[in-house]
Amino acid sequence: MIKKIIFNKQVQIFWHPSHSKSLLFSLSFLLQGKPNGSHQLDKHVNMLKFNSYKEKKYNLSENSVNNSDWNIEVSNFAKSTCNPVRKLIEQMKIEPNPEYQMIALSIGDPTVFSEIGKPESVVNAIQACISEKKFDGYTPSYGTEAARQAVAKYYSRPDNLIYKFTDILLTNGCSQAIDLCITVLANRGDNIIIPKPGFSIYKTLAGTLGINVKYYSLLEENNWEIDLEELESMIDEKTRAVIVNNPSNPCGSVYSREHLLDIINLAERYKLPIIADEVYGDMVFPGNDFYYMSELSQSVPILSCNALSKRFILPGWRFGWIAIHDPKNYLSRVRAGFNDLTTRILGPNSLAQAAVVEILEKTPQSYFDSIMKILSTNAEIVYEKLKKLPGLIPRKPSGAMYMMVGLNLKCFPDIPTDLEFVQMLIREKSVFCLPANVSEPLERIILICFFFKIFECPNYIRIVITMKKEKIIEACERIEEFVLAHYKPCDNK
Repeated sequence: MIKKIIFNKQVQIFWHPSHSKSLLFSLSFLLQGKPNGSHQLDKHVNMLKFNSYKEKKYNLSENSVNNSDWNIEVSNFAKSTCNPVRKLIEQMKIEPNPEYQMIALSIGDPTVFSEIGKPESVVNAIQACISEKKFDGYTPSYGTEAARQAVAKYYSRPDNLIYKFTDILLTNGCSQAIDLCITVLANRGDNIIIPKPGFSIYKTLAGTLGINVKYYSLLEENNWEIDLEELESMIDEKTRAVIVNNPSNPCGSVYSREHLLDIINLAERYKLPIIADEVYGDMVFPGNDFYYMSELSQSVPILSCNALSKRFILPGWRFGWIAIHDPKNYLSRVRAGFNDLTTRILGPNSLAQAAVVEILEKTPQSYFDSIMKILSTNAEIVYEKLKKLPGLIPRKPSGAMYMMVGLNLKCFPDIPTDLEFVQMLIREKSVFCLPANVSEPLERIILICFFFKIFECPNYIRIVITMKKEKIIEACERIEEFVLAHYKPCDNK
């Protein structure tokens, strides 16, 4: 028997109590014109997330025993944690078309199905560190001085930006760098302001700490520049930081020097530090220039987060860092807080720390140039092919490794959402892109992720452009076949 649960006029849940692994069949909510609607929805969703764990039974093996004398609960921290991108990719059970080999344009791992290989500097460096047998022990929790010196030198610009090794903290990837920055700046009940569309992990990391997120829009008609008026309107007495992602995941946009200065000036007026997610730094296509925000700031503290994962094509190494730019010494207490927080993580892998010295110093510019040539060529191929298709609006990227493609769903009467577009594309053509605005139940996705919107951008999909050229072309051809099979001429008004 299906029960209808009404929390208020905005939220209705249809639930069948016998389905412990899929607690909800559907969620309908009407939030338009109700300024407090999202807040109320979050409250009820949080209650549902926690209660749903009591309904689940996880059998880790055939020999698992349910002993009623044991009552081991999962923590609220774990309950409130969800990475919607990973959850979707790992748990979506859509069967691809067996007539086609699967082409996954979904996750930003440049090592998968790519013709981009590791440079010799990486191979030589890690082999030497293993052979020397000097780097197998513990390291300082914030990283070795040699590795931090190497990162400081890599970041510094002789004319306008000099880092010391004491400005560098080493982390397990860029995501942990961002996590530490959020954790050191904000308390439960505070808020940070993040981009929309934007990388979903910002909300994941903040949410587990009880830190609220507000969104500022990226303007698609202006090459995804930040809506500065909207950003300013989001700032209040509880705001602790603004996250800026440049170049952008998922948009592939690259901000001009002038736009970055406008962001910095806004932060200075409100005395807010900036968390700069610059993991795609220097990954720009011809005709574009990249600037670290630290290069441009004379007073605003910038916490620049980066890693070996993207530019050096080493995502699995989980080696990242925070570069603290604080020309006026506003972050003296924050630096002490960082030192304390690093004692929880105890530093990244010792071999990676030893190898990074040679990797940063000896990887030739020609290697990076070859990567960007592949990515820019792929971006051009995808853009030129998809812009000719009815109902699709590709947004040409300027850097990184992604492209956003708009969907005019009015012209696809049998495809109601971006999620359904992705699911049907997998079933029919075995091409997997990411929907940009999942906010409904997925097949076998647990309740905690039902209410996350991956990039907070309705009617878009994200395409990864790191594939080999022939695979990119084949994927575009399959997308064309799919679009032409489902497109119906429509009124675009």
